[in-house]
Amino acid sequence: MHKNLFLTVLLFITSFVTAKAQESPKDSIPSNKEVTSGKINYEKGKEYILGGITVTGLQKFSEETVKVYTGLIIGQPIKLPGDKLTSAIKKLYESKQFNEVDVYLSKIDGNTVYLQFDVNELPRLNNITITGISKSKAEDLKKETEIKTGVQVTDNLIVTTRNYFRKQFTDKGFLKTKVSLNTKKDTTDTNTVDMFIHIDRGDRIKIKSINFVGNKALTDGKLRGAMKNTKRKFLGRFWKTSKYIEDDFKEDLKTVLEKYSELGYRDARILNDRLVWNDDNTISLEIELEEGRQYRFKEILFVGNKKYTDEQLNNYLRIDKGDVYNGKVLKERITGDGTPDSQDIQSLYHNNGYLFSSVNAVETKVKNDSITVEVRIREDEPATIRKVTVVGNEKTNDHVIFRELRVKPGDLFSRQNIIRSIREIGQLGFFDANVTPDVKPDYQNKTADVEFSVVEKGGSQIELQGGFGGGSFIGTLGLSFNNFSIKNLFNKEAYKPLPMGDGQSLALRLQASRTNSTYSLSFTEPWLGGRRPQSLSFSIFYSNQYRFDFQTNRVDRNQSLDIFGLTLGLGKRLSWPDDFFSLSQSISYQRIGLNNFPYRVGSSNVALQEGELNNLAYNAVLSRNSAGPSLIFPTYGSEFTLKAKATLPYSLLNGEDIGPIPDNLTASETQDFLADRYKWLEYYKLSAKGKWYTSLAKKLVLMSNFELGYLGFYNNELGITPVERFFVGGDGIAQGQLDGREIIGLRGYQNNSLSSNEGSSIYNKFQLEVRYSITDKPTASIYTLGFLEAGNAYNNFGSFNPFELKRSAGFGVRIFMPAFGLLGIDFAHGFDPIPGMTEKSGWQTHFIIGRQF
Repeated sequence: MHKNLFLTVLLFITSFVTAKAQESPKDSIPSNKEVTSGKINYEKGKEYILGGITVTGLQKFSEETVKVYTGLIIGQPIKLPGDKLTSAIKKLYESKQFNEVDVYLSKIDGNTVYLQFDVNELPRLNNITITGISKSKAEDLKKETEIKTGVQVTDNLIVTTRNYFRKQFTDKGFLKTKVSLNTKKDTTDTNTVDMFIHIDRGDRIKIKSINFVGNKALTDGKLRGAMKNTKRKFLGRFWKTSKYIEDDFKEDLKTVLEKYSELGYRDARILNDRLVWNDDNTISLEIELEEGRQYRFKEILFVGNKKYTDEQLNNYLRIDKGDVYNGKVLKERITGDGTPDSQDIQSLYHNNGYLFSSVNAVETKVKNDSITVEVRIREDEPATIRKVTVVGNEKTNDHVIFRELRVKPGDLFSRQNIIRSIREIGQLGFFDANVTPDVKPDYQNKTADVEFSVVEKGGSQIELQGGFGGGSFIGTLGLSFNNFSIKNLFNKEAYKPLPMGDGQSLALRLQASRTNSTYSLSFTEPWLGGRRPQSLSFSIFYSNQYRFDFQTNRVDRNQSLDIFGLTLGLGKRLSWPDDFFSLSQSISYQRIGLNNFPYRVGSSNVALQEGELNNLAYNAVLSRNSAGPSLIFPTYGSEFTLKAKATLPYSLLNGEDIGPIPDNLTASETQDFLADRYKWLEYYKLSAKGKWYTSLAKKLVLMSNFELGYLGFYNNELGITPVERFFVGGDGIAQGQLDGREIIGLRGYQNNSLSSNEGSSIYNKFQLEVRYSITDKPTASIYTLGFLEAGNAYNNFGSFNPFELKRSAGFGVRIFMPAFGLLGIDFAHGFDPIPGMTEKSGWQTHFIIGRQF
């Protein structure tokens, strides 16, 4: 186009100056392109007044539209030739509506000139027809490509479209794909064309072999293993197709060189690579290498360090004289590996105020196979935080966020404190996991402003479900307000639609069926008093259950179990051993009322049917949680929990001699005897849980988990308490029982199927789970998972065997929506039989609602 522009100007204006220079001091040009004789004389460089513009060659455009495109205005001064005329032609080409633009002198009237623009409009695309592939695939390609009806059809559009369609198939392994593209004038409309595309994709081409030449230090197998995207075919490969994609192959060649660099071969290079077609319609890749020599570190010198000694810096570098030269490791230990907890020299400075410091490694001497590295450090002055701001929180009050931040105005700049602040914001559960910090350094004043950008998500959840269980319909209504503000409970203006923003938790739940009903209320204030991270929690519940006869499908309301309970607790974040630790303590009380309802107690087969059981216990939980940054999909850190729950040893304190149940008692007297003996329940309960989160790749995380629990007793005559037992197997979701029991999930087996009917006193569990995040948007977080699990339940130490485990494996998906909580489904295969059975459990389907494994 630019070539046409200059040719036009030179041909019809400038050229006539030189061609007619000997004939006249004035230049002349044809009045229009049809004129072959006659001339209009003008003075070169003289300023004229533009008197008018005419446009020829138009098909769809109006003359006024083209005049607007030129940018010329009637009455404006203009030189022939000149910048304004050149600019007008350029603007017409840049509009991408014309493929030819010519300019002529129409006439000159004194100091007034009249111009004629002759244009050739580009045709527009009317219809696209794609053949050679399925109709559905053709429609998909039409949607994906940028060519739409009405676009101007240029030579560049035709070439790029042909290449685009071909690449869609070559990237899938169809290397012999042929794309033919033609246009045909559309007679139904003015200046339009139809586009016809035929695609012959051919067969999918696989890589038969990948061969290396010149490699001695590394085998072909190790080099092929370094190539993450390009793989050869072999029997049984299903997880990675053996297709050839040029861009991926070029990227893999870089990883081959990186592999050599990690082993000290810093001079390794690819001499040649080529694709060879085989007779069986496959390809082979041949890569010629030059390894070079292997290098080692000779000396590592630190220059410019005043804050830290060479010895301190060496503790971070962890490279000794004589080690194999590894450029990747050197870089990571100088400037970091990209992880939040990276241990490197640059992070050491950034974590201690030296925001404006810089650390660079320079090879200063290479002799034979030894390399001397100089680590050059410019420390500069420490920087302080000038201002900290948060944006994006529309519902959550500022103080709820600021009290969790580890960066304050006046503090020394600290990268690790910013990362920790991101985690703490994510752990609140009110915001999207992608909390973005913006550090604005001020080098002149040695300060920095930090702005945290958050995206708020729903702080409330609703649980509304129905189902069939226990011979009747079960309805559940639950409301959970995770960012509640109780101080605005009576403030009408704060209801939008509820008083929110103070970070408190309030939950109400109602579950009812023909056989039972449960009501519960809980409240938590995470910052009691607003100054320190210490929490106050309170909960209260009531449950009523009637005996159900599965044979007659009848409910006997003369047999009932009533449980009333409440808990009051205090929690505190600890500063030692580090501030990831927390300690919570609580007092819980349960009153269990039996009305002709059999409840097995002790080690005998006698059941208590009448009376009240009182469960008053002290609870202590020591935990450490460094997982983050998201609550739903942690990618790093760990969680550890140690729990202890105990009642007073009443039978030991009162000094009574507890013996077996007398034989001469009537049934009524036996019930009175048992009711008195178990009026105050006594036990102690210990459990431990641990989880580790390891990032394997972007969005791919390994979660490792172990659990164990033990329920003990003080008095052999009383035996194990009838409450607080472990029930192992299934989805791990409690079914409404509130007698202190713990439901332990072990997928691949039916709910509670690995414990006895009364529950177990010991359990252990081990788990590996690989998770892949599909999306982490505020509206919904979705991830898939695959898992291996093993665990079991035991009635006592006599039957306890930590290696006698029930194993399972499976896969599933989790969807977290702020309004409904966590939803999911798992498909798990149990490899072992449940107690009392001989056949393995097999495939089980588990639905997950409201909790996370």
